[in-house]
Amino acid sequence: MHHSPRHCDLLLFAGHLVTQNTTRTVHADAGIAVQDGRVAALGARHELEQDWIAGRRLDFPEGVIFPGFINGHTHAAMSWFRGLADDLPLMDWLQRHIFPAEQRHTPRTVELGALLSCAEMLAAGITCFADMHFWADAVARAAHTAGMRAMVGEVIFGFPTPASPTVKAALERSHALREQLQHDERRRICVAPHSVYTTTAAMLTHAAALSDLWKCPLCIHAAESPAETAQSLSQHGRRPLEHLDALGLLGPRTVLAHGVDLLPREIELLAARGAAVIHNPRSNMKLASGVAPVPELLAAGVPVGLGTDGSGSNNQLNLFAEMSACALLHKGTRKQADTLPAQTVLDMATCNAADALRWPELGRLVVDGPADLAVVDGSLPHLQPMADPISHAVYSMHGGEVTLTMVAGEILYENNRHTRIDLDALRREMQDCRFAADARPGAAA
Repeated sequence: MHHSPRHCDLLLFAGHLVTQNTTRTVHADAGIAVQDGRVAALGARHELEQDWIAGRRLDFPEGVIFPGFINGHTHAAMSWFRGLADDLPLMDWLQRHIFPAEQRHTPRTVELGALLSCAEMLAAGITCFADMHFWADAVARAAHTAGMRAMVGEVIFGFPTPASPTVKAALERSHALREQLQHDERRRICVAPHSVYTTTAAMLTHAAALSDLWKCPLCIHAAESPAETAQSLSQHGRRPLEHLDALGLLGPRTVLAHGVDLLPREIELLAARGAAVIHNPRSNMKLASGVAPVPELLAAGVPVGLGTDGSGSNNQLNLFAEMSACALLHKGTRKQADTLPAQTVLDMATCNAADALRWPELGRLVVDGPADLAVVDGSLPHLQPMADPISHAVYSMHGGEVTLTMVAGEILYENNRHTRIDLDALRREMQDCRFAADARPGAAA
């Protein structure tokens, strides 16, 4: 019996649809029906055309639809510091260049820098990012303006920041941010102590208590470099992860950024505690921090997502670049070609990142799930023939092929144009503030 077609907001068709569902189904000549910000139906083109009528229809015969990519760790306001202090090791870069430059921030410069990063991420198909910074409410405002999903945390440091002269002030800002985001569809909060080396034991235990109370992730930089390990051993008599575990900070809500300098027993500890890791391969390489033991983490059952880190240490916010680096880095350093195959790496930029951030409905395209997606133009020479869109995502794409990015059914980027961000006005305001020039070493105070 033939039933009459149902109405939806948008029908989107493409040559391939990469779902990242539990069976990792890839449909050829397929589409998605979008209604009220969610996936109403997906599958073969001819079935959708029979069953649905849409207010708007978009067709990309040579395109590939992916779930929206998830940047598991970044500092969006750091777009100001792109190229500020290259070719330096982590601690020198951070303590002699980045921390001093950040002292000049205002809420407006944080918001502008974050909005520029949102524009960059949307243009590369990123629909969600996790961020820690001071004036995190300004980062949240930028995400709101851009229409992106974001998990934001007010960073907790053991020293004064422009936003918080005291730790108490930073914690108060966290409370205020939670109130603000409590019922927000696209933005969530995390508790964000910066690291073992910039906080005290009391701050860390307080952060863990807040994460438990609010039932939200606790995001922290940990085991990023051998220098951090050495500092922790001299200061606390134990390695960073041992210190965090002794203070009760390793649990199923914990998200560690980096996890580079890990011993086998620490990998087992992370798995036993249910903690997750965000791998930032390009930042780790650029700062000469080392290579995270990602294959061992995955083998132990630790959820691992991909992140870019901030623009100061990458220097781009692009998960296609990150996927390629991730796949090639681990094969090359291990001299083992089957390490981290393309599907595994794509998982780390989509569904695994969502799981790591405890936002499990993201990172996959399934019926009733959020309509967060990116469409890539597969007709370009370097993507022909389109034999395997998953291989191409990791080994051939660079991010510039993204033609459309959507969050909750809303198109935020289409044909090189941002629908919510006025890039020209943003660039003008950033140039007028002269913050980047003023922040550089040797600039007049």
